[in-house]
Amino acid sequence: MNNMEQTHTHEFLGSTKLAVEGELRHNHRFSGVTSQAIPLRNGNHIHEIVVNTDFDFAHFHQLIVETGPGIPVGEGRHVHFVRGITTSDREHRHRFVFATLIEDPLK
Repeated sequence: MNNMEQTHTHEFLGSTKLAVEGELRHNHRFSGVTSQAIPLRNGNHIHEIVVNTDFDFAHFHQLIVETGPGIPVGEGRHVHFVRGITTSDREHRHRFVFATLIEDPLK
């Protein structure tokens, strides 16, 4: 792929799983746009995600992860499954699981 050639991105949004116990039990929200497509040898592709969560209980986390390969959802469109664990802050992390939105939703 030519470095100047643009591919596509996906929007995403979600919430982390709950972490910590008692009155400090909480989660975080996040949203953003993936990197452009990163080709795989099998003809599929993945995307990178680097985004901050919202700020809650005086801290935030980052999601730094690669999506899974594209999953067809019909009419030539696809989504990506994403799972991982946030960066650590205030001595804890959060798990997350979500799917990206479809690419180019207005086409």
